[in-house]
Amino acid sequence: MTTRAPASVEGLLLTADRLLDGELADTTTAGRHRGACLALRTALEIRVDRVLEAATPGLSRTTGRAKLLLLHSVVPAETARRAKALWSQLSLGCHYHLYELGPTYDQVQVWRTEADELVRELIH
Repeated sequence: MTTRAPASVEGLLLTADRLLDGELADTTTAGRHRGACLALRTALEIRVDRVLEAATPGLSRTTGRAKLLLLHSVVPAETARRAKALWSQLSLGCHYHLYELGPTYDQVQVWRTEADELVRELIH
């Protein structure tokens, strides 16, 4: 039995880029945008997990929302606020809502830029 290596933050950011560039064209535009949002959100979650685990080991079973609240205790307040805001936007963007349009290319590009900046800031 083989186990898959955990996804890397850099790999997820690259996947989001590929989805936005249309390289993975087996799906609709809206599907690619949602997929990019999911990849970006997962990259952010992994980086937040690593930052918190380094500061306070044993938080792996804590919910994502709780981790975003705890982030204020280990990084500057503005960085934690931006991470929580981006996570919320990406969460809305990656879920299908019957009576709403999905995120636009421009929205996802803005979130991609913000995710890249936050991932760099959260390296420690």
